[in-house]
Amino acid sequence: MGIIITLNPMNIVIMAGGIGTRLWPMSREKKPKQFFPILSEKTLLEDTYNRFVSRFGVEKIYVATHHSFGAMVSQLLPILPADHLILEPERRDTAPSMGYASAILSAISPDEPAVFIPSDHYIGNIARFIECLEAGERQILKSGQMIDIGVIPGFPSTVLGYTKIGKATNCDGDIQFYKFLSHKEKPDFAKAKEYVEAGDYLWHASYYMWTPRKFLESYSLYNPEMNEILERIRDCLLAENTEKIAWLYSQMQKISFDYAITEKMNPDNVRIIKGDFGWSDIGAWDVLFSQLKLSDASPENNIVKNRCVLQDTRNTLVYGQEGKISAVLGVSDMIIVDTEDALLVCPQGKAQEVKKLIEEIRDKGWGGYL
Repeated sequence: MGIIITLNPMNIVIMAGGIGTRLWPMSREKKPKQFFPILSEKTLLEDTYNRFVSRFGVEKIYVATHHSFGAMVSQLLPILPADHLILEPERRDTAPSMGYASAILSAISPDEPAVFIPSDHYIGNIARFIECLEAGERQILKSGQMIDIGVIPGFPSTVLGYTKIGKATNCDGDIQFYKFLSHKEKPDFAKAKEYVEAGDYLWHASYYMWTPRKFLESYSLYNPEMNEILERIRDCLLAENTEKIAWLYSQMQKISFDYAITEKMNPDNVRIIKGDFGWSDIGAWDVLFSQLKLSDASPENNIVKNRCVLQDTRNTLVYGQEGKISAVLGVSDMIIVDTEDALLVCPQGKAQEVKKLIEEIRDKGWGGYL
């Protein structure tokens, strides 16, 4: 079967409203990880934006974020049109956020495919990543199915979702589409280990592709209460009643799209691409360290930022702060992150549990350090 050439690039919606609690104390509520230069000299948000702008054009890119981050986004991406900045009234997780963005896009191009792109991912092979997205767009236009991308899991992660796939159904060039069998979000370690060993589960990379109309129809089918609110929000958007939109948005359940929609979907309406473009979710310090040491590690397998002196230290990440020297002696397999008002020290094997520290800090009434 020949490949259908797409003449009109799909819309890109960059999701940049999260807090990134597992990268505390660098990532904070007022300035989360997507606004820091973690992997390069550019911020994660800029790196994500730059992957698409030359191929898709600025007119095809939107950024969805919390309203308090709007000024930071505009400062980092000055050529982004003001009406392409989707400001969420409050944080309600990805189901409300994606529904809100779909409601906005449905008034602009309801049947034009769009993809939701997290702002905090590492992509090793950008050209291959774009090929996967464009193949997904063609499949949507041809079949009307929702397209999602999974990647082969490298270890049993308890902070990612897992997509079970069946047999390959068709291909677009050398990109294959697989039957979607089920989705399980954030399993415990034993279940995650079982999924990895089974071989037919992929890490869910959160690249949902569909048309705005189809996204909204999925809320109608699988989450009627949220759909009712989204319909009212669409009416308010047409009437430019922003005050009522904020109130309506606050009434939606705080839940991810995975729990609210994906786990309930008819598998026949979904196809999965097995991504092979060098993917990593920069969601925790151990994951960041694993990514950085591929190119920047010292002979002792250490990664250091700013002025650091390390002796008899191996396989350790040290983030110092400007204007201060960090000295580390006789440790291995550690994460050390020093900021102006907070210090994190933990074994790499505990890095995924930083979120528990956040909960205790909040319980102690020290939320100002978050």
